[in-house]
Amino acid sequence: MPEQDVREAGGSRDERSPWLVTLLGLAFAAPAGVAVLVGGPAAVDPRVVVAVFLAAMVAEWINVHVEFRRQSFHSSASELVFVIALLEVGGAWTAITRAAAVALVLVVQRLPAPKVLFNTAVAVLEASVAVAVLAVLPGGDVTSPVTWFSCLLAIFAANAVAAVLVAGAISVTQGYPGRAIWTSLLVPVVVVQPVAVLVGLVVLLLLHATPWSWALIAPLILALVLLYRRFAAVTRESHSLERVYEFARRVEQVQPDEAGTRQIVQAVRELLNAERVALWLPPYLDEGPRLVVATEDGADWYDGPGDSDDLLRRRAVASTGGAIRVSVGRADQHEAAALARRGVSELLGAPVTTAAGEPGYLEVCDRRSDIVSFGRSERGALDSMLTHVNAAIRQQQLLTRIRFDADHDRLTGLPNRQRLAAEVSRLVSAEGGQAGLILASLGTYADVTDTLGHAASDELLQVTAGLLREHAPPRALLARMEREQFAVLLPGLSLEATERAARRLREAAATRVRVAGLDLEVSLTIGVAAAPVHGADAGTLMQRADVALLAAGSSNGVASYHPVLDQQSLRRMQLGTELEQAMVDGQIGVVFQPVIDAQTSDIVSVETLVRWTHPRYGSIPPEDVIGLAEQIGRIGAITDHVLDLALARCRRWLDQGIALSVAVNISACSLSEPDLVQRVRDALARHQVPGELLVLELTESSVVDDSVRGSSVLEELHDLGLRLSMDDFGTGYSSLSQLRQLPIDELKIDKSFILTMATSQGESFIARSIIELAHNLGLCVVAEGVEDEMTRNQLATMGCDKLQGFLISRPLPDDRLERWLLARTGVRSAAPGATHRRLFVRT
Repeated sequence: MPEQDVREAGGSRDERSPWLVTLLGLAFAAPAGVAVLVGGPAAVDPRVVVAVFLAAMVAEWINVHVEFRRQSFHSSASELVFVIALLEVGGAWTAITRAAAVALVLVVQRLPAPKVLFNTAVAVLEASVAVAVLAVLPGGDVTSPVTWFSCLLAIFAANAVAAVLVAGAISVTQGYPGRAIWTSLLVPVVVVQPVAVLVGLVVLLLLHATPWSWALIAPLILALVLLYRRFAAVTRESHSLERVYEFARRVEQVQPDEAGTRQIVQAVRELLNAERVALWLPPYLDEGPRLVVATEDGADWYDGPGDSDDLLRRRAVASTGGAIRVSVGRADQHEAAALARRGVSELLGAPVTTAAGEPGYLEVCDRRSDIVSFGRSERGALDSMLTHVNAAIRQQQLLTRIRFDADHDRLTGLPNRQRLAAEVSRLVSAEGGQAGLILASLGTYADVTDTLGHAASDELLQVTAGLLREHAPPRALLARMEREQFAVLLPGLSLEATERAARRLREAAATRVRVAGLDLEVSLTIGVAAAPVHGADAGTLMQRADVALLAAGSSNGVASYHPVLDQQSLRRMQLGTELEQAMVDGQIGVVFQPVIDAQTSDIVSVETLVRWTHPRYGSIPPEDVIGLAEQIGRIGAITDHVLDLALARCRRWLDQGIALSVAVNISACSLSEPDLVQRVRDALARHQVPGELLVLELTESSVVDDSVRGSSVLEELHDLGLRLSMDDFGTGYSSLSQLRQLPIDELKIDKSFILTMATSQGESFIARSIIELAHNLGLCVVAEGVEDEMTRNQLATMGCDKLQGFLISRPLPDDRLERWLLARTGVRSAAPGATHRRLFVRT
């Protein structure tokens, strides 16, 4: 018999719904019951009636609980007693004993009154339907197969009507739940209950043959009961296993961010059918402690799990035997108080592994069923889910570490230029947009480095960072730019207020500090700019503060930006007008930096890097060349120029019988150009270079940009046969899960993670993690910034595929590259099936 368990909840609609369902059930059952009872119950031996009643109670007590959302369905083997009652005591006594047994069992289980009345009404309706069906079907003696078939049809019809009534009750209380509800209700009707009917008929046949058959029936019934209970246990274990598989699938798809954490918590709540779930995570890097909550009513906080002194949390975190379970019925005084604090009656708690050095805490409160509580299978399921939760949290924190390192200076722990630029942009774009920017240069840095070495200058930088933290205004954002430069961002300050703050800061930091056993003087030179008077965007404001800093060196140590100082703008304008002619005249050329196989030392490619040697200004930094080209709309011309030079070099190697790939950087602006793919195709054809010998390196931010991901440009480039590489991985905001959706062939780990690997265990761990995760996605990994043998050996041991850096070679112009190849490399014969030879670095 399928029965319904509707959990009562707060709110006016939810309070009315159970009684509304009960009244509907009684409306159907009352006339059906009256029809069965017309004429009164048949004359039957009272002992038989009592025996039937007791048997019905036992059958109702032994059932299988199946949960569906907020519902519990109790599928019992009561059909065994049902068929015996129909044939032995008649329809009226069947309805009476069945309804009384259901009501008494549910009252003993302390179910709410609406639920008891509804399920009693269902029992009466079932009996009435069965009696009605038997009345129209041929019947006879219990030994007749016709009677057996009629009983099967009658009880099947009764159970089907009950299932429809239960489904209707759920639809009234919570809306139509979909087709899944019919599987939960009708599978027992079709599979389990006909077997119970057949067993009941066998029992009757044996009893009619000889009363001594009870000696055979009793152990048989006991065995069936035990098998039925085992079936219930196996069913729940199977459901738990399915929940774990479903949970693992959902966790794999979540994003590694705050929303992803909330999705994990919500998945735990849904798959354990719990009222509420909370996940507490300790502080990590620049993130404070987090409490992520998923509840039935949508609340984002409740008392208890966020308290480090909470008894249940302390017990769970200290547990070494998996999840703990605490329920009101078995709780001591202190545990009961902790449960009451939360307003729950049952709780599962478990520790969560984090990278913060302090465990997190996960708790699951109250099943959404009045009957089914957390048992062994749920604790096992939670323990299995914790494996996936721990892995997901560790991956999130690894990416948090990567992102933190990407926008923080490793030496001082301060935000870096990238983070400062983002904060400046946020402030100036806000309403009002007023902010002051101070750039401070440490005057003694170069002398300390030259005389005492980098370790002493690093110590000086750390001490200076501490002085700035101590004396900067409370709302200020401190950052380390590069080398000896620091920045202080002052939200809401005018130019005059920023100038006053700069002078106070310089005076406060002017002190003597002990570094490397010597007393050294800290002296700051400061440049000041303010928004919006000096610029309405981060780039402009920072550039003008830099101009002011240059001017401060010849003043009293503090200078504010003035347009007269802005020689950079004039220089930039002149360079913009000369860009095209510089390419024609050969001022803009390229250098090549070899990339080798980490295991065999084969030279697998060279990266092509742009260089501009200006007759007046000297060497122009590559980032300035690219930034200028993007600003004046000539990035396409620069890209084509570099691509032609790279492919021409590749063609000359091919003519010498050597296959060596060339890599060319593609900016984010170039990816948005509609004719990029055609230009690359034409360049390959023009130089007669196969696509597999060209690698296009794309910045991480450009690859995950929505406009690029929404277009087909990456797929079209990949279809040319060339390889796509994500450059400087770890400095942007992509995740490895996003790479699965992109046609990327390789990752280049940013050199900021590689340079300190030999001395930093943290950087080594990050590099190893990136390599392992990338290989799991089938990606090749290139390490930039390899400058010593220890780092090279570490990377090779980690399984890194390719290496690039000053240890192998600095970027070299074409003629010097040729000499380097002659001096440092050997030639291998062509691989089987290949037509070109390979170069390798001799050791």
